[in-house]
Amino acid sequence: MRIIHSEEIENTVYALAKQACLSLIPSCKAALERAAERETEESAKFALSAVLQNAEVAAKENMAVCQDTGYAVILAEIGQAAHIEGKLFGDAVNDGVRRAYEDFYFRKSICDPLTRVNTADNTPAAVHTEIVAGDKISLTFLPKGFGSENMSRVYMLTPAKGVSGVIDAIVETVALAGSKPCPPVYVGVGIGGTFDTCTFLAKKALTREVGSHNPRKDVAEIEQTALERINALGIGPQGFGGKTTAIGVSCELAPTHIAGLPVAINIQCHCVRCAKAII
Repeated sequence: MRIIHSEEIENTVYALAKQACLSLIPSCKAALERAAERETEESAKFALSAVLQNAEVAAKENMAVCQDTGYAVILAEIGQAAHIEGKLFGDAVNDGVRRAYEDFYFRKSICDPLTRVNTADNTPAAVHTEIVAGDKISLTFLPKGFGSENMSRVYMLTPAKGVSGVIDAIVETVALAGSKPCPPVYVGVGIGGTFDTCTFLAKKALTREVGSHNPRKDVAEIEQTALERINALGIGPQGFGGKTTAIGVSCELAPTHIAGLPVAINIQCHCVRCAKAII
């Protein structure tokens, strides 16, 4: 058994929040640069140029790459042989978020859903934990803006819809979103499980590198086909038209019931921010 003190968890979350909110992940920046090279529409090229320039200024000036520093989403894989001492795990995570959003002047966006009273420190975070083998803790910080989150959808398809139904659901979600989620978007997809687990899979898919492929060939084909159809919609960067409505589609899946085919689509804007660390 390995002992991990809660202070180390808090400090790691603090550092990850800073890293994630200040910069795009390299695979996102590379995908946007490739898109800018492919585009022929002047409006689309202008939009991508502005997005990339914004990322450069944010990195240079040590400022948030997007004013919506989002809902702090934490995906944690906790080794079964790890023992946490000190605060509760969730308290350590929230303390790390609270300190980071205060120290780096990130926007605090979390409020009561009915009264709309702001919690004033961007907590509580959305914490997802999985127990895995080993004695380490893997932490992923995903700041999720709600311009894109609001465009996400869940489909409870019948098994008869099959692969074509899954792809149709992905494309329809992006088409209905239009320019609202600040395209070009990154699309996370969860296939299978239950109503709730497929949404977690969709969120988890957004933590993958942009342009990566699911190791299963049939799932990778869904990703590629959906991406091609999305980019044929012509919505384009920031909705100005063009060849690039999405920079990637990532699918994760889990076994499901014989009577169901749940599909969740979680939209991420062009500003893909994610930071990871292992304690």
